Amino acid sequence: MTGLLESALADLLGRFHAGQPAALGQAISLVEDERPGFQDFLHEVLGGGPSAARIGFTGPPGAGKSSLLSLVAMNYRAQDEELGVVAVDPTSPYSGGALLGDRIRMSDLATDPGVFIRSMATRGLLGGLATTTKEVLDLMDAFGFDRVLVETVGVGQTELGITAATDTVIVVLVPESGDAIQAMKAGLMEIADIFVVNKADRPGADRLVKDLRQGLHLRAATALESSSAHHDFDPARIINKSGKELNKLAWSPPVLSTVAQSGEGVEDLMDTIKAHRLWLGESGELEERRRVRQRVQIQDVMDRELRRTVWHSDAVLAELDQALDRIKKGKDTAYSVAGDILDRLLR
Repeated sequence: MTGLLESALADLLGRFHAGQPAALGQAISLVEDERPGFQDFLHEVLGGGPSAARIGFTGPPGAGKSSLLSLVAMNYRAQDEELGVVAVDPTSPYSGGALLGDRIRMSDLATDPGVFIRSMATRGLLGGLATTTKEVLDLMDAFGFDRVLVETVGVGQTELGITAATDTVIVVLVPESGDAIQAMKAGLMEIADIFVVNKADRPGADRLVKDLRQGLHLRAATALESSSAHHDFDPARIINKSGKELNKLAWSPPVLSTVAQSGEGVEDLMDTIKAHRLWLGESGELEERRRVRQRVQIQDVMDRELRRTVWHSDAVLAELDQALDRIKKGKDTAYSVAGDILDRLLR
């Protein structure tokens, strides 16, 4: 960083550390747009490591993720916790920005000074998250929030990116979600720490809960947990254990029922999130997940910087133009050219 840019970022960094929400918003925009110096800014900000509890909500469209997240957030606010919320929305095909549907549905939180909400556009990226969602979560963590909540775009069964961004993954389904067992085979169901069947007052909810529990029991047939652990989950079973006993317990994803409109079942969900957080810490799983998250982030940063280096290199672009002629003459292929360019870069 040099000159005015260095001064501007230093000023932003100071206001960020002073806890100014406007500075957080500007820092997020800096990172989202990948403006010059954003890597240096992140380096300065993220030195302390993660501390906030990160909770992800994912599932198909219309499952009530936003409503459920809002209720969870209000419960934490009642405990005087300050929260960061990231709502990943579909990209508008016209403006390229977020449609902001989730933020509208979180209007009860929008006026709370203890809650910072940021909507992000996927910009066509698969996986349920935007390109820089994980870095935005890091910024919110560094800003000092007690807890950071994130809701994915709800693209269906490809939302696996949430596992590399949060500590606790909540998969929200509704009776209309379809065949639960088939969904489990498709992949989305493999990522959950907690299952929630929302809109449980609708027909078919009990059947979905039963199918999920049976599917989970079949998947964990060789584990020590009995099927009753899935049917009669009690958060106190985790919360009341000592650290030594807790280390011996494997986490069995419970299946909960909620009705977000009335608040039914939300208290059980809060207890279960607490139990999972306690298990993460005492079992060592939290540290392991954070370690994996850092590994994935290093890979993502390297991928991004390598692409930036390659496609901003005059030498590489010149080599590419020459290679196209050799490919046309049958002397090279895309694979040999790519290999030559990589060899040159690595040397």
